[in-house]
Amino acid sequence: MKSIPLLLVLLVLAGCASGPRIDTRHPSVNFDNRVQFVVVHYTTASQERSLALLTHGQVSSHYLIGDDKSATIFKLVDESRRAWHAGESEWDGRTWLNSSSIGIEIVNPGFRDTPAGRVWYPYSEAQVQSLIFLIRDISKRNNISPRNIIGHSDIAPLRKLDPGPLFPWKRLADEGLVLWPNAQAVARQQALFEAQLPSISWFQQELARLGYTTPQSGELDEATRNVLAAFQMHYRPSRFDGTPDAQSAAILQVLNQTK
Repeated sequence: MKSIPLLLVLLVLAGCASGPRIDTRHPSVNFDNRVQFVVVHYTTASQERSLALLTHGQVSSHYLIGDDKSATIFKLVDESRRAWHAGESEWDGRTWLNSSSIGIEIVNPGFRDTPAGRVWYPYSEAQVQSLIFLIRDISKRNNISPRNIIGHSDIAPLRKLDPGPLFPWKRLADEGLVLWPNAQAVARQQALFEAQLPSISWFQQELARLGYTTPQSGELDEATRNVLAAFQMHYRPSRFDGTPDAQSAAILQVLNQTK
């Protein structure tokens, strides 16, 4: 019997070890991007402490915008990976948004409570500029809708307040990055709602339509107040007490007509 050449044996063994051939000639067109949302937070900690918590603590985020003079953008987690920033959350019917979102943390103390009331900390102009740059880049690359760039308080209104009432949503809207109501349309609709305020059921339905997880009980319960307050803090930060009013109703209607 003739001996089998050693080289041929090695080639056969190598082929067996590598497993079956994977054919990549038929890519499907039926898919979309894993990243559907951008969620913005504040850290309530210093830059040094924020970096430590987000890199070696029990939470993480894809990006951190610092409070140094140039508002450095730190990339902490690759966008293809899941960062632990959203926790229990829901938006537009999607739950546990860690799996479908990019998290951006901004170094900011949040607020302090004083005898005169709660005082919120503003964001620096450098931070706003870095944020605009970052969101524009992320949105373009991932084709994210402006209605899906949201705050932590929007996706977890029962337990979170960040990024707070001083977050520059209007500035982002002016850059074409987020959803924002037309002021003239709101004023016209508000005049109509001043005559007759919609029912609680209407508020609950419209909040859910916008994306908020809202009870559909027809009652102004605590959960509904919390959701309405989160909505007001985002779109009408001058007053966010969770009380239904004509202006809030007008903003809701205009947003849902234009989104």
